[in-house]
Amino acid sequence: MALDALLGEPRRAHPLQMFGRLASEIERRLHRDYRAAGVVAWLLAVALPVFAVAWISTSLSPWMSWTFAAVVLYLTVGHRSLAEHARAVESSLRAGDLDAARAAVGRMVSRDTGVLDESQVAAAATESVLENGNDAVFGALFWFALLGAPGAVLYRLANTLDAIWGYRTPHFLHFGWAAARIDDALNFVPARLTALTYALLGDGTSALRCWRTQAPLWDSPNAGPVMAAGAGALRVRLGGPAPYHGRWESRPLLGVGDTPDADSIAAALRLVQRGVWLWLALIVAMTAIIGGFHA
Repeated sequence: MALDALLGEPRRAHPLQMFGRLASEIERRLHRDYRAAGVVAWLLAVALPVFAVAWISTSLSPWMSWTFAAVVLYLTVGHRSLAEHARAVESSLRAGDLDAARAAVGRMVSRDTGVLDESQVAAAATESVLENGNDAVFGALFWFALLGAPGAVLYRLANTLDAIWGYRTPHFLHFGWAAARIDDALNFVPARLTALTYALLGDGTSALRCWRTQAPLWDSPNAGPVMAAGAGALRVRLGGPAPYHGRWESRPLLGVGDTPDADSIAAALRLVQRGVWLWLALIVAMTAIIGGFHA
């Protein structure tokens, strides 16, 4: 996590970029309109790299294995990158440059950002910070704490593959089924721990109420709890209609309270940052306790 804070994501030849190209090539060669093809493709794309990382981890000396694990975690989290993207939106909104804010938020979300007003731009960025707090930070930390470097790679590659194949379009409806369902399974526990983290570090009563009443209305079983609890913790109104592929799609409302603005983005970033400190403290404490038992 210190490496991520100091260096940010690699600007060139990031492993996830290379993985994206690998996934595209596997899809090109194996795509068939049935689920079994998607399962085989997923195994080729994800299972082989995970086994390779596990083999390297067990083949190295303890010191080198620790160093290797630290580098792997650095490459699988995106905390600083998330903050940099969000702050670009925040600063543009504060400067009154809506066009720049739309362009910046377009690098964070898949919706049509060119038609968004200021509050909708702020909402999109805030939603992305909350959701990617789980996807790009806490999920990887959870699986790293549980299974080490192979766990972090398993989670991040599965999450990335879901972002590439996990669409309910005619092309991916069956082929991408495995990628979507496996990502849902891997995210089930981390997403709820992330939602609980937001509740603990923000307005807990509001967060828990929104989680209970609003999350079940969201399409994603994991994004719903994360974003509902996060919106409640921040006491900001998110969700609602959003433009995708030239048309506005209806989405449930999330949160309570204020209309989102640049302050909402900054508050979401602080919430994730405090969550990182809390998780690191808990992981260190649990490691010390387990080490004490073994001693």
